Amino acid sequence: MDIEISLTDSPEQSEVISLYRANEWSAADKPEQLMAALAGSHSLVTARVNGVLIGLGNALSDGHLVVYYPHLLVAPEYQGQGVGKQLMLALQQRYQGFHQQMLTADGEATGFYRALGFSRAGKTEPMWVYAGTDH
Repeated sequence: MDIEISLTDSPEQSEVISLYRANEWSAADKPEQLMAALAGSHSLVTARVNGVLIGLGNALSDGHLVVYYPHLLVAPEYQGQGVGKQLMLALQQRYQGFHQQMLTADGEATGFYRALGFSRAGKTEPMWVYAGTDH
């Protein structure tokens, strides 16, 4: 499988929404806001196979010290094949040397992120005000 990873891609709304719906993410229910959020990201990384969007991830950052990775999605039929790892490694390469690289891992994803070097920082506890229902 030939996977094209890009930090310069501009995916179409329809393909982004399809990817989010396939993963049952509630952000798909707010397409205009989702596309604006992705466009406003400090970085957006995509994965394509034969031109078809199969994954994406984004980063929010101050550009110097801190980066937060809010979204990482891979089409269900491509999960477990290293696509997510390639997406995260592309982002981590971009933010290599930053003081903080942060994310919130959910359920089974914790093992995936631990394998990429993420761990709980001291006594920190993730907190949020969340309007969705998928967590």
